[in-house]
Amino acid sequence: MPMPWTYRHPEKEWRLFLDDIREVMGTPSSNVAYSAAEGVFGAFRSRLDVVQALGFAQVLPAVPRALFVQGWEPAPPVPWADRRTYLAEAKALRADHNFIADTAVEAVSYALNRALRPDVLAKALARIGPEAEAFWRLTGYSEADLTPGIR
Repeated sequence: MPMPWTYRHPEKEWRLFLDDIREVMGTPSSNVAYSAAEGVFGAFRSRLDVVQALGFAQVLPAVPRALFVQGWEPAPPVPWADRRTYLAEAKALRADHNFIADTAVEAVSYALNRALRPDVLAKALARIGPEAEAFWRLTGYSEADLTPGIR
């Protein structure tokens, strides 16, 4: 079997992921995009049990997968909430110097939807449930918007 793209080109894939986040948030900073990804992933992960979290991580590209599990201390899942709550949790990460935009959840969702084939993401989220599907759901984007340029 040939080496998967995600292991052969992790830097290129990561750069595209961050660029997508930066575009939606309207920030020139990769550091802000990184904080958004870390915070949003943390908000999502905290609602999953260990099996769900590891199953979801398996479909992520290499570097986002590493970020998804970085610093994770498994704990019982917290209840699902709304986007305002998820955003507040993401902004609580490094609260004294967190400059992520109010569109951070949407931005990371956009990047995730562009990074993964729709069927792969849909299956991973369906295994978790409707709340997970709602967490990553995008509105206002066409299929063409979500088609990656280079993958």
